[in-house]
Order: sequence, then C-alpha cells, then structure tokens
Amino acid sequence: MPKSRSSKAAASTPRKQSNNLREFPSQSAREKPAPRKQQEPEPPFPRQKQPRPGIEARMEPRPQYTGKNYRAACKLEGKVALITGGDSGIGRAVAVLYAREGADVAITYLPEEEQDAQETRRVVEAQDRQALLIPGDVTDPQFCREAVEQTVDELGKLDILVNNAAFQQHQEDLEQITEEQWDKTFRTNIYGYFYMTKAALPHLREGSVIINTGSITGLQGNKQLLDYASTKGAIHAFSKSLAQNLVGKGIRVNCVAPGPVWTPLNAADKPAGKVATHGAETPLERPAQPEEVAPAYVFFASEADSSYITGEVLTLLGGETTAA
Repeated sequence: MPKSRSSKAAASTPRKQSNNLREFPSQSAREKPAPRKQQEPEPPFPRQKQPRPGIEARMEPRPQYTGKNYRAACKLEGKVALITGGDSGIGRAVAVLYAREGADVAITYLPEEEQDAQETRRVVEAQDRQALLIPGDVTDPQFCREAVEQTVDELGKLDILVNNAAFQQHQEDLEQITEEQWDKTFRTNIYGYFYMTKAALPHLREGSVIINTGSITGLQGNKQLLDYASTKGAIHAFSKSLAQNLVGKGIRVNCVAPGPVWTPLNAADKPAGKVATHGAETPLERPAQPEEVAPAYVFFASEADSSYITGEVLTLLGGETTAA
C-alpha cells in the first residue's frame, strides 16, 4: 500500500476556509456572483487523443473545475469525504467544492494519474482543508478496504463516500468487446462501487451520505458502449436498492447521472475527431464542464439541502428531457 502523501495531520477542530485564492471568488455572502465574461467552451474543440487513463493537464481546453460562479455556505463544515477517481474530471470538481464548503477530502486515483492528483491536492489545500492522496485501483477489494482505513486513520472519520471512478471503451460491435474489456468495465464501474461501499459502511453513521456517479447511458443505453451503459444502469439500481437498505440507519444514498462532460475519460476513449465534437448533440450544443456538475454532489451531501432525499437519480443532461 503506497504511503500517504498528506502533508498535514488530522485537525481536532474545523478550520476556517481561506478566501485568499485568486482562482476562487470571495466567499462573502454579501457579494453577488461575478458576471459571466464568456460562455463555456463549446465544440468544435481541438482534435486530441490521449492514451488511457487520460490526463486532465494535457487537455485543450482545460476542463473547468474551480466553480467560478459558486458561492460556498459552510454546508459541509467539519465533514470528511472520500472520492474515488478524484484526481480529475467530475471527481476533482467535487473535491474542490467540498473543500470550499469546509470538508477535508481523500481521493483515490490510478498511480499514472499522479500529476492530476497533485493538482487536486494543491487546490484543496489552498482552501485550508486537508487533502489525502491514495493511489490504487478500486477493482481490488483489498485496496478499497485500505483506502477507507487510511482515510479514517488520517482524517479522523468518514462522513461522505463518493463512488465516481470509471472505465469506458467504445466499440462499434458486440463482437469487438473482449471478455477482458467486459470484466474490466464491470470490475471498475460497479464492483468498485460495491467494494468501496462495503468497506466504508462500518465507519458511516446516521447522517452519513453515499453518492454514486451514474450516466445518461444507463437510462437510454448506447450502442457503442454496451458494457459501460450496462454498468451505469446497474449503478442506478444499486443506488436505489442501497438507499432502501440503509434508510433505517439514517444513511442517505443518491446518484448523479450526467450527460456528456468534458473530462479526460473521453479524450482517452474517443477518436480525435469525435473528441472535437463531444457534447455537440445536446440541446445546449456543448458538454457540461465538471464545475457545472459538482454542485449536484454538494446538494446530495448537504443535510441542509437534501435531508429528505434518498434513492434518487438526478439527471444533468444539458437540456435533454426524454430520459429525465
């Protein structure tokens, strides 16, 4: 098990958020959100292709994750969150907003994603919150147990589990999907959620939260993502079933199911030409930026916002309504 690279010991009392970052707007409740100077990036994007698993630092344009128009309200003050796949994409944006809301954050990621993980740690720690980096593979149940134990040992507890790590590989025909690909997709996307949840459950208590990342493909299907779409449908059912199973313990379980999002997952999977038009088919004619998806995870994690909500699948589809 790789040794933690967390630079701070767990704090005994919650600390104030830092408001001194240039990349983040002031948290003052009296300030109005800064007016938008430009629209979010939209296709066509530069043609680009990366080897798996994809590195966010190499994408053009860079995914937006800081929440430039987001105003925090201490909704997660003193909480501890563990986010799988937290080095980049949706996971990074969630880690950043959780830190801005007052939570300490642990993230898991593949060792080859170290560059992105260090960037996530930098922005979390710049909010005067702790960031714990745990490299490893969620397809390994032993790693999942160790990741949870490390989070509890170093950050003191666990309040929020975000299952977000994913593997995706397009194939034109069923015959092209190998048994190895099928197994890797399922072991990452649904087995990993089960392993991490089972490991976390002994540490969760009344008021704790589990949030899973689903997908529009799990609702509508996708002819080129047979295995991926199948796992996302399983995640939706897993979320609803787990919510029923844990409601008596006061633990809420919900799921966020986005449409296309501008993340390294797609730059590492699609051909360069299709990456350039990613998200163009939505009514908004562009993919979501990670910072536009992350507030849904704050909503589900916050008792103030969603204490009566469990077992829901929230779709974020850029104007699409047929699967919502």
